[in-house]
Amino acid sequence: MVETVIRGSEAPQFAQEGTRVTGYASPTRGSESVSAWKVSLDPGAASPRHSLTHGEVFIVLAGIARFDVEGRSHQLSEGDAICVPPKTSFALSNNGEALFTAICCMAAGGQARIGDGESFPIPWAQ
Repeated sequence: MVETVIRGSEAPQFAQEGTRVTGYASPTRGSESVSAWKVSLDPGAASPRHSLTHGEVFIVLAGIARFDVEGRSHQLSEGDAICVPPKTSFALSNNGEALFTAICCMAAGGQARIGDGESFPIPWAQ
């Protein structure tokens, strides 16, 4: 097995309504067991409420975001981290005035579910 270098300029990009995701480690990009990506939220942007089949870790690089996790609310800023267990409903939002950026990771093969919808593969984690 050979190491894989993932250049930021070549990493896949995903964007929707003020949210940008850069896909880094994943099974299709050299990592057997871990998927990792960078998420950026513009001021005022938010994720939909969703859950994952695997736990997800967020490490905040810049900005401030609010994480609403099953009725609990946490404000996180640079240097903070949060571990969201699998099958736990959560959403994050950037209510600050600056860009929010975090590195996220989870076990490879995880799927997402928005609301009561069907589970689907996470595009940047494949």
